[in-house]
Amino acid sequence: MAVDEKETGFVKEIRKQAGDFPGWYNDVVRKAQLADNSPVAGTMIVRPYGYALWENIRDPLDRLIKQTGHENWYFPALIPLSFLQKEKDHVAGFAPEFQLVTKGGGKDLEEPLVLRPTSETMIATVLRDYVQSYRDLPVLTNQWNNVFRWELKPRFFLRTREFLWQEGHTFHETASEAEQEVAKMLDCYRRIAEEWCAIPVLTGRKSESEKFAGAQYSTA
Repeated sequence: MAVDEKETGFVKEIRKQAGDFPGWYNDVVRKAQLADNSPVAGTMIVRPYGYALWENIRDPLDRLIKQTGHENWYFPALIPLSFLQKEKDHVAGFAPEFQLVTKGGGKDLEEPLVLRPTSETMIATVLRDYVQSYRDLPVLTNQWNNVFRWELKPRFFLRTREFLWQEGHTFHETASEAEQEVAKMLDCYRRIAEEWCAIPVLTGRKSESEKFAGAQYSTA
């Protein structure tokens, strides 16, 4: 069988998976024009093919989420440090990854602002003004945004210092209702993985060492 010279050249430029898995992964991502390195260390440029993959996962997931009664919101990326300090377990889990803004308009800020690592504290603070009694419940929020974490070992799409993601936060009258919501949304993620990405998954609770900072339990 004849081998196209361009094809062999393409393959030769990709490191062998067995000998250098991280290098092989980076080569595949860059040669496929999914993403590239950014001038800012630890961040990446998502190219059109890579962003199209994101859209083809985001859009059906957004439809599923809306079918469960969630509404899309958008909250600020800048969060007062005091909001996170109120949640000791939460801040302890994220403190090493914080990116702080300490100056604005050429002056020191009275309070440092954290570039959003996740939105729980901001959303919980804001939603208090909208929930006056149990009659206002449940409130089902969803947000598509970018978050910032100071990753020490960045990797395209897996761990970078800024990345796109989805986060949902809901408020219920009872813990039982909240747990039912967790199970419902976990099934949405399972459906996207299996039905849209053709990736079989096992769902369940994470171990204590994998638990999200400040959570009673985490699922995946």
